[in-house]
Amino acid sequence: MIEEALLEINRGTAEIIDIERIEKLLKAYFDEGKNYTVKAGFDPTAPDLHLGHTVLLQKLATFQKFGARVQFLIGDFTATIGDPTGKSATRKVLTPQDIAKNIESYTSQAFKILDESKTDIVYNKEWLDALGSVGMLQLASNLTVARMLERDDFSKRYASQTPIALSEFMYPLLQGYDSVHLKSDIEIGGTDQKFNLLMGRQLQKSYEIKKQQAVLMMPILEGLDGVQKMSKSLGNYIGVTDAPNDMFGKILSISDDLMWRFYELLSSKTLNEIADLKTGVSDGSLHPKSVKEALALEITTRFHSEDAANNAKSEFDKVHSKSQIPTDIPEFSCEGEVWIAKALLDCALEPSTSQARRDIKQGGVKINQEKVADEKLVLTTGEYLLQVGKRKFAKLKVN
Repeated sequence: MIEEALLEINRGTAEIIDIERIEKLLKAYFDEGKNYTVKAGFDPTAPDLHLGHTVLLQKLATFQKFGARVQFLIGDFTATIGDPTGKSATRKVLTPQDIAKNIESYTSQAFKILDESKTDIVYNKEWLDALGSVGMLQLASNLTVARMLERDDFSKRYASQTPIALSEFMYPLLQGYDSVHLKSDIEIGGTDQKFNLLMGRQLQKSYEIKKQQAVLMMPILEGLDGVQKMSKSLGNYIGVTDAPNDMFGKILSISDDLMWRFYELLSSKTLNEIADLKTGVSDGSLHPKSVKEALALEITTRFHSEDAANNAKSEFDKVHSKSQIPTDIPEFSCEGEVWIAKALLDCALEPSTSQARRDIKQGGVKINQEKVADEKLVLTTGEYLLQVGKRKFAKLKVN
């Protein structure tokens, strides 16, 4: 059982520090039924998660299968500072209202993956507020400025004379102190968090907790393009609150190579089950499209329902395989003539008129199932079926 657990825990990881400690924790669980704690921190910086964020949640769920209680840490204190990791400038500080709204969204989305009965939601404002000025100074004495500037993002900003707020220097220390207070056995995070994750080990030693947490780092999931990391700002993301049809369609749009990456990091299937799928594709007994559909069904079911996922598949087959239009299309209306780019923006098919113009030039826009070539087109009185790409539709009535 320990070997099986270690295989699943190692699955898809970028790096593990102190695997021996994880083995001991697993042994104590299987031999004595002794639970252990795994911590992961989430700063509620935005209301919605995308699949890239759920890579950590999947790994936490794996630990829960093998005896862990998850410490789901909401950084309601550290969010007021802003994690400087990977940032080229000081991050905007969130208001308490923004934080509260985002926390509610995060937790409801997280429990679509995690076992709520094996999860403790904790808020670091509780103990960091109580630390006080003396405690903060004592905490700050554990790290030198030279050591802090070893961080790649800080060193680059310092070299380019980009301002670094002193409060940002405190962020890794505060994240590390979370592990001191919680007495965490393991902490997981992304590869870009290595400095902060190791700070927890260092501070647990400094504060004589009589343990040092193991650290497990997960890679950054690539987006739909298969190249850059999944990001809302890059537009290559799949949001966990995306509509079922959109989620299903986006997953089917990924490359066959990226599909295996998604299986490894996001699927609940075992390593043996995934290996069987790979063998099937390799020997021709399984078509890559059917394997990708199974992945799309699994993930869409996770965040919506089995019925919603099956309906999304039926709708996808109807639109793409049979060149038909969707059953449910949002309807809009406007008064007077309207420029095509403005119409696409108003019908929520495009994020901006400039993007609409680019898509028209690239042949990605249709009216009544005919491609639009004129970016200056004006729609006069009538009813129109607007389409952008393969999945976005809207009906517009111009009065």
